[in-house]
Parts: sequence; C-alpha cells; structure tokens
Amino acid sequence: MDIAAAKTALKHLEIDDNPAAVRAKSRDFFWYSPVLKDRLEHVSADFVAMPRNQDEVIQILRACHAHDVPVTVRGSGTGNYGQAMPLAGGCILHMQNMAEVVGIAPGRVTAQPGIIIRELDRITREESRQELRMMPSTAGTATIGGFVCGGSGGVGSVRWGFLRDYGNILRIRVATMEAEPRILDFTGADLARVSHAYGTNGVVTEIEMPLAPAYDWVHIFLSLPDFTRAARLAQDLALQDGLLLKLATVCEAPTAARYFQRFRGYVTDQDSVVALMVAPHSMDGFLSFLAQEPMARLIYRSDANDWPRDPGPAYEYGWNHTTLRAIKVDPAITYLQVRYAGPDLLDKVAAIRARFGDELIQHLEFLRENGVMTAAGLTLVHYTTEARLDEIIRIHEDMGCMVFNPHRYTLEEGGRQTVDDRQLEFKRQADPKGLLNPGKMIAWDRPDWDYSRAYDYAGMRR
Repeated sequence: MDIAAAKTALKHLEIDDNPAAVRAKSRDFFWYSPVLKDRLEHVSADFVAMPRNQDEVIQILRACHAHDVPVTVRGSGTGNYGQAMPLAGGCILHMQNMAEVVGIAPGRVTAQPGIIIRELDRITREESRQELRMMPSTAGTATIGGFVCGGSGGVGSVRWGFLRDYGNILRIRVATMEAEPRILDFTGADLARVSHAYGTNGVVTEIEMPLAPAYDWVHIFLSLPDFTRAARLAQDLALQDGLLLKLATVCEAPTAARYFQRFRGYVTDQDSVVALMVAPHSMDGFLSFLAQEPMARLIYRSDANDWPRDPGPAYEYGWNHTTLRAIKVDPAITYLQVRYAGPDLLDKVAAIRARFGDELIQHLEFLRENGVMTAAGLTLVHYTTEARLDEIIRIHEDMGCMVFNPHRYTLEEGGRQTVDDRQLEFKRQADPKGLLNPGKMIAWDRPDWDYSRAYDYAGMRR
C-alpha cells in the first residue's frame, strides 16, 4: 500500500495523521477480552479520514482503492469483538461528521451512520413522539451505523427480537470499494448481505430504521435473595403479552452489591437484581403481577425516585454495560455471550451454575427469537488463563448452550462458525481487492478453515 500517495490524493479532505490521535481512533472495546487485548493491543491505522458526506466517502474509497490502502470503518468504537480494529493498518474511515437525521415519517427514520443513538432517539421523540425500537446499552455513545454493522440486539429485544429479524432494519445504503465506487440500497432479504458484516463488504452511508410510539419508560429495579426465582420472575414478566416491556435483565448475586456502586445500601451480597423498563400504562398490571412473588422487593422506580443519587436508566445496568461496570471494579473479569433456548432454558442455566459455581456469575437478558422467549447469557467470568476460558466455552457447548465467542475478532468465530455465503458473495462484487476491514472475514482469506483452532490473520501488523 502507498499511504503517502493516498494521503496526497485526499489532502483537501479532513485527515488526521497525528500518531496519538490515530491510535486512539484505531481502538474499540476489544479490551473487554483479555485474549483480544493480548492479540490486538498493538494494532493501529496509518491515518484517519473523516468524510462529511457521501461524495467524500466515495473520494476516500476511490483513492484508497487506487493505492491499495486498507479501509476500516468505525463510529464511536463501542464494539467489543475487535470489529473496528484495523488489523492491516491503512485508513480509518471515521463517520463522526456524517451525523444528520435525513427524515422522519410515521414508523420510520432515515439517518446518516455517524449519529449517536441517544441523540437520534431524542430527535425522533421531540419531532414525532416516536422512538427507536431497539438500541444497545451504550446508546449514549454508540452510533447507529456501528450498531447495524456490529450489533445483534439490545434494549427492546424483549419485544422486537434480534436486529437481524425481518423488519428491524428497513434499508441500508452502502458504497462499494472499487475503482469507481457504486452506491447501492438494500432492503428486505437483501439486508442480510451487509448488516452485521463489520464493514467488510461495503461502507454504510445511510440507514432507515423502524420507529415505535415513544413512552416515558419507568425504570425498575427489583431484588430477590434467590437467583432462580429472580430469573423465573423476569421470564414470566417478559411472557406477559399485556405488559409492555423494553428490558428484562437478571444479574446474579453478588453483581449488584459488588459492581453497581449506586446500589450500595439497597442490596446485599446475597441479592440478585432484576432490571426492567415498563411502559407507564403497564405499571398497574406489572405491580399486580409482581405481588405474586413474595420474595421480590421493589427497590427503585424512576417515577418515584427516592435514592440520594439517581442510578440512571435501567439499561445501563444491562447487556454489556453490566460487563463494563464489573471490569471497572475488577479488571480480571471478562465475559461470555451464551444462547439459552428451548422450554428448558432455565434448567440449562441451572446446570451451568451447578457445573461452574463461583467461577461464573450469571447475567441474563430475555428476548424474543422467532416469536419465542429465549435468553442471552452475558455471563461474567473470573478469568485465569486462555486455556481455561476455551475449556469453559467447550463445556457450555457440550451442555447444549451455544456460545457466540467474544474472544475472537472474526465474523464467523464471533457468530455461528459458519460461512455466510450472502456476505461473502457480495464482498467479491463490492470489494474485489479485499481492502475493507481485512482479516475479519475468514471465508475471504481461508475458505477451507475448519474452526478447530483460533484464526490468526496472516496480514496483521506485528
């Protein structure tokens, strides 16, 4: 690659090649994983380009293609699988300047990819009394483009399912990386070609997302001295079709007492916590249902806050915010992402708890999958060695619990360990030189890979 020639061709645009700034913008939350921290700590791009519009995106892609410079697209860098780490160096295409709302209509919003999700949600609420159906727990810093390209679900999944499900993304516009980049729109089944692809086969320049009626959600925290009953309560609440929830989280003791600083004095080391978001009109029904569980104690509701320090929204204690809070207190903590499904899903959780004891601390997020309630386990792990972590994962799989491995940086290893032929075929069309986020799609580099060991991208800077 000819970095100097590419930078010269782009000198009329906003470019940053200050080493400290480039390194900072080359990093995401890969450090959630001690394995990825060891593998990727040294990774950095050569320069950062910050387009202001789609035309400038095309100019950057055209120049980098001409000079064989890899391009890694990123937003705020809140992904934690190393999705936005520029393994081969080159150009970071930072979307911070493309942060406009293009239009709002009943049931939909169109936006540029660099807008912060909480800001997008604020605008849709103020202008149309609508809100995003789904968002990550990092909505205060994450971008909508990063969520679509690297996320899988989040706050709202208890009602709306996974981000990849039909109807949860309406349209994605991408620029290809060819000698002359093309602009293509994807809708319907074709969205799977570019969504959750880590930017390996196209640069997103515009996104259209569905909206739902906006509510002033009541943020709830419950404590129970028994994790099994806490998990059952959360699942039963999520299954109540007449109650409108946006979050149903369970954190096993001693997570809240140990890692949630503002919960001190309200929970003990024996208390598991349920975090909920309940629509105001569902509160009477919720409280009536809650009365059936005598062990449950309502310790906080945002519409009647009497805590000296407001704990903030419930979702910032769920999904991977739980992991983040734990790591800040104990850097030896890491996590797994486990799929619990089937009518016996809580039995599977119980079996895992019995097998591992205090080595793992359970954290469940209830969500719909094809119309059926399932649970994502964002399990906290007391990390010792990489070998032991791999063993823990194998045991989960042997016990019938699929792990989406957050200690791998490739699409396939962080997913179902299979090739997505739709994404691979589109990469062949849209990125013939393989310059978009290289090293993240095994099928492009090693189509014969058998997943028997961790993939090590040969082109990574050492």
